[in-house]
Amino acid sequence: MAKLNLKSIRAMQIREAFQQVYVAESTEQFEGLLNNWYYWATHSQLAPIIKVAKTIKRHWDGIVSWKKSQINNGILEGLNSVLQAAKRKARGYKMQHFKTIAYLLTGKLDFSKINANCLPT
Repeated sequence: MAKLNLKSIRAMQIREAFQQVYVAESTEQFEGLLNNWYYWATHSQLAPIIKVAKTIKRHWDGIVSWKKSQINNGILEGLNSVLQAAKRKARGYKMQHFKTIAYLLTGKLDFSKINANCLPT
């Protein structure tokens, strides 16, 4: 199949090579593999791949620093989602009601022990 030189096969190979970049053990090795991948992607003559490569280049420092720290903002994004839901539920009420609803949603309280008829939300 690789002999057919189809664009989809080349794109898949470039994507798989990008995934292998994250297997690197050290930051230096990671950056070297990412550099090699970037060169391959920008010379692939595949417009969507080139666009992704340029996006990665714009965020290069952040990507490399992620490799050093391994910290992401997933927890904050999840909390933000819960707070946005609280904001929707508290619409039309005063700020104190919003705070109460936010605490109730983020606290993940189990009201079934207090009221057996209470359904989980």
